[in-house]
Amino acid sequence: MHSLTPTAVRLIDFYDDGEHARHFTFRLLDTATQTTKVQQDWMRAKTGQFFMLCLPSVGEAPFTFTQLPDQHGTFRALVRRMGSVTSALFELEVGQILGAKGPYGKGWPMEKVCHKRVLVVGGGCGLAPLVGVVNQLVEQQSYTQLMVVYGARSRQAKMLTPERRSWQQVIPVFNMIEDGDIEQGENESGGTPVDILATVLSQFDEGPDVVLLAGPQAMMFAVAKHLVASGVSEQAIYLSIERRMHCGVRTCGHCYLKDKYVCSDGPTFRWDVLKQYISESS
Repeated sequence: MHSLTPTAVRLIDFYDDGEHARHFTFRLLDTATQTTKVQQDWMRAKTGQFFMLCLPSVGEAPFTFTQLPDQHGTFRALVRRMGSVTSALFELEVGQILGAKGPYGKGWPMEKVCHKRVLVVGGGCGLAPLVGVVNQLVEQQSYTQLMVVYGARSRQAKMLTPERRSWQQVIPVFNMIEDGDIEQGENESGGTPVDILATVLSQFDEGPDVVLLAGPQAMMFAVAKHLVASGVSEQAIYLSIERRMHCGVRTCGHCYLKDKYVCSDGPTFRWDVLKQYISESS
């Protein structure tokens, strides 16, 4: 059972990162005095999991780790300004205290990703759940081949630019700008991630062993279908579905999908399983 009592965290840094988005760094308060259970829960966080950020008198909302908690209890998340919780978060100053609960959900299947040919596809702020995967694979050099495709609506909407530039030094990164307003020297092309897939797949020695997708649902579905049509197994494709999660502990039912809950059975799902539970229009 997860504790429903928030853990106190301090906002220690932030910077703007794309259109209406900001990268926040938090730190668990007084990690030396935290109970062993609380410390263990946070230190066991896995890439692809999420946490609930709680703002007193405002509410709470789920966010994905872009950096997992370290030995000092410091972790990071990319936040897009969309509703009352995120708007209130954008008004906070460094040093202010709020609450966090987690980690929740199932992360990426890293045991099936490491030392494989891996394709990562992210759209907009949907790249955030994939940052930890790419960083881990690059830092540990635990991949046979690794390529990243990133899609954004416009130049202004691009996010996680420092991370993508860093990856570009060691692996192929394909940046797709939907409106075609590309920047020279940024390895960008006009179009969507689907438009570049044939080129990307041709650069794999034998095709990707594993594909990880995160971003707008329509984009993920289109990419998954294109990959399957290109010969990639449905069982090799994993998606992050962060939708309608309100409580994080399968209580409120907002994220219910037939007999599954996104917050606990996901947010990462294998494509052959997910497509049985969700339609393109839902």
